[in-house]
Amino acid sequence: MANNTVKPVCVGISQGDINGIGLEVIMKTFSEPAMLEVCTPVLFSSGKTITAYRKLIQEEQFNYNSVSGYEGIVMRKFNLFQCYNDEITVEAGRNTPSGGKYAILSLMTACDALAKNKIDALVTAPINKNNTYSEQFPYAGHTQFLDEKFGKGNSLMMLVSDNLKVALATEHIPVAGVATTLKRDAIIKKLIILVKTLIKDFGIDKPKIAVLGLNPHAGDNGTLGNEESEIIYPAIQEARRQSNTIIMGTYSADGFFGSGAYSKFDAVMAMYHDQGLIPFKQIAFENGVNFTAGLPVVRTSPDHGTAYDIAGKNKASESSFRAAVYLACDLVKARKRYVQNSSNPLKASAANANQKDE
Repeated sequence: MANNTVKPVCVGISQGDINGIGLEVIMKTFSEPAMLEVCTPVLFSSGKTITAYRKLIQEEQFNYNSVSGYEGIVMRKFNLFQCYNDEITVEAGRNTPSGGKYAILSLMTACDALAKNKIDALVTAPINKNNTYSEQFPYAGHTQFLDEKFGKGNSLMMLVSDNLKVALATEHIPVAGVATTLKRDAIIKKLIILVKTLIKDFGIDKPKIAVLGLNPHAGDNGTLGNEESEIIYPAIQEARRQSNTIIMGTYSADGFFGSGAYSKFDAVMAMYHDQGLIPFKQIAFENGVNFTAGLPVVRTSPDHGTAYDIAGKNKASESSFRAAVYLACDLVKARKRYVQNSSNPLKASAANANQKDE
């Protein structure tokens, strides 16, 4: 029986590209009544958009509480915050300017609510960078935008599952630019953010982190490149000194994941996007979550894109989106516990003792 005296986490949801699978996985996630006991969802969209997509995937029974102001949000109901009232056409599977326009409008409205503490966390449905990038939105994706709005250069892209956490030293940049982008101080900064998020957000008192090399075989002692010896390893040493944390590396990425060595660590720092995301998605695609660590706000996202090839066909799995909602709720609660324990030395000591006993 639900405890109605406990206020559930209020999770804001940006709709993503209306022509992708975002709205489908959102509806499928919250068609399960038990999810409304987990959190109070607030989708930033419009009734016309929802009606069009609901017909498209034959989810006509999907119900919602329509609101135009925050005061109308009802706990344990699916709330639709009307952030526009335009006549729209859903063109499932197509990359269109309107797909980008309404994705950004939804995101901006949701971020405004997050900044005003009207919602506790943000879960973003997938966007298409091709139709969102513009002079008005000059970002390669959600992470860069959220970093500028909330993080001021202190964010970290992180992929999370039950048995694997992968952080990225560089994010959405061309492979040709990775080597020139990697700088010792930047890697140190990312590693320190990773240490802090493992402690604060995941309750890992003494994290153990593995760092991958950039080159094949982690440079093979300079035969295949010097970035490991000149940049990455010195960064590991300094981050280890600053954080008093176990940080090990550099590891050759292929052998590290192929041998299952990742299971011995709390998190892995990869040097570039595909180096970290390809093995992560092989291991945890169904339930993987994209988490923007280092922000003062909580933001998660499913670990997949717009999937135009199956959009509108009622074939999309909601597993990753559901996992993103669960993680967002868990992170909000974890941060509250961290603050409470930090302000109470006795609780902090007890928490640390329990973790050592385990």
